[in-house]
Amino acid sequence: MMTIHTDLPDKESLRGIEEQLDVKSDGIRYFINRLWIPLYGGLRELVMDEAHKPRYSVHPESDKMYQDLKALYWWPHMKADIAKYVSKCLACSKVKVEYQKPSGLLQQPEIPMWKWEQISMDFITKLPCTPSGCDTIRVIVDRLTKSAHFLAIKETGKMEKLTRTYIKEVVARHGVLISIISDRDARFTSKFWKSLHKSLGTRLDMSTAYHP
Repeated sequence: MMTIHTDLPDKESLRGIEEQLDVKSDGIRYFINRLWIPLYGGLRELVMDEAHKPRYSVHPESDKMYQDLKALYWWPHMKADIAKYVSKCLACSKVKVEYQKPSGLLQQPEIPMWKWEQISMDFITKLPCTPSGCDTIRVIVDRLTKSAHFLAIKETGKMEKLTRTYIKEVVARHGVLISIISDRDARFTSKFWKSLHKSLGTRLDMSTAYHP
């Protein structure tokens, strides 16, 4: 049985995510009901070993392994760490052939396998102001089911507030995403937004088209 205490050495920056960690009575930290695995003593490698090398089944591919682990655990860059781990598996390299897409061609976004794992996001601006001063709608669409959140915001709202709303309305309800498709709006290309999703392990896919 693995025990995670709160007094472990601080070996990585959580980039503000520590405010979202919930410390239970037993001293174990959770991120949105998932056990936080710290960068300490090879714990993450142990978790990935157990998930990737089952005794009676084949080794899961990176996305499948991530889906299985994210239901129970969380740490910064989790998806990237899992992809790197799987890429170094000698057994997998002998039986898998990586498909390389030709460069320079328009490519259709991959079809999601689970709801609320891949989304598109955009803004509808220049709307009449509400009594609270909101003049923009933030459109967040699940690419598989096409269900959506329509969030009233201020066009000039600060990125920190937009991020808090995203954590509350999307991450807290649906979990950490695999990818987000958006245009190159300055809010989506900001260092703050990129750093947040790098920590969460969410891939940001930029386009020039309106996707929702």
